[in-house]
Amino acid sequence: MKRIQKGLVFVGLLGLSALFIHAVQDPETNENFEKKQLNDYKIYALQMPEKLDFAGEAVPLSDPDIYERMDRELLVNTYWQSNALLLFKRAHKYFPIIEPILKKHGIPDDFKYLAVIESGLTNAVSPAGARGFWQIMKGTGRDFGLEVNDNVDERYHLEKATEVACEYLKQSKERFGTWTEAAAAYNAGNAGVARRLDEQQVSDYYDLLLGEETGRYVFRIIALKEIMSNPLKYGFNFREKDLYSAVPTYTVKVDTAVTDFAKFAKGFGINYKILKIHNPWLREPHLNNGSRKLYEIEIPKKGFYKD
Repeated sequence: MKRIQKGLVFVGLLGLSALFIHAVQDPETNENFEKKQLNDYKIYALQMPEKLDFAGEAVPLSDPDIYERMDRELLVNTYWQSNALLLFKRAHKYFPIIEPILKKHGIPDDFKYLAVIESGLTNAVSPAGARGFWQIMKGTGRDFGLEVNDNVDERYHLEKATEVACEYLKQSKERFGTWTEAAAAYNAGNAGVARRLDEQQVSDYYDLLLGEETGRYVFRIIALKEIMSNPLKYGFNFREKDLYSAVPTYTVKVDTAVTDFAKFAKGFGINYKILKIHNPWLREPHLNNGSRKLYEIEIPKKGFYKD
């Protein structure tokens, strides 16, 4: 959303469970794997794939400008290795939450990589005030039904924020007709993209002259998709045990105020820090809830944190 801003340039990678399985099935023993960590670091020019697409919409690689811009993002997103490996680890944990919500709304699966470049799959905070995995601005969140205040900020609620992102993207797709332009509008705003298309008398994202951020935006997403789909091709090696996994939780429903979340957490055998890890949308150590709204608080199952 262009009301949804960020200035984060994140490297990319990763995807569905099948992708991770493919990536870790290198028939290396642990001993050989560890030797390779020290001995096989090399830098290569990258071969441009013959075809690339975003959400089924082709990238015009025959255009020399498009070719060079795509090459830049593949290089940048391949060779920021430390951040890339963190994204592999996080995606294994969070993509299984994001993917079914996209599918439910009819949003192409490629849009999960948009969340990667927006936030690095963290609850990031932008200088402009955008928050969460999907970098939603306060006004946008409220427009789409999220509670946003000092006490509760549902932009940090991954499932609810993903729902909002889907609704925004559907509106953009209906307005512009392509998923590529819907993705650009997530960064530049629907009005911003419409104005530039009109001013420059073109109808395609790839024909637009844009500022640095929006001009690179879709190319970054496509680069992440390509790398995530072919991790070994781009030099990323990891084992299943190297990745992060979600901690199972159960839901506690609360329709009253909570005066002390530290005490509340102890009642479920955890501490305040763990409660906040699983419920980052709770922004203060208490819940006001004068309206007696029903909230669902996630509590981790026993055995995953130290007693």
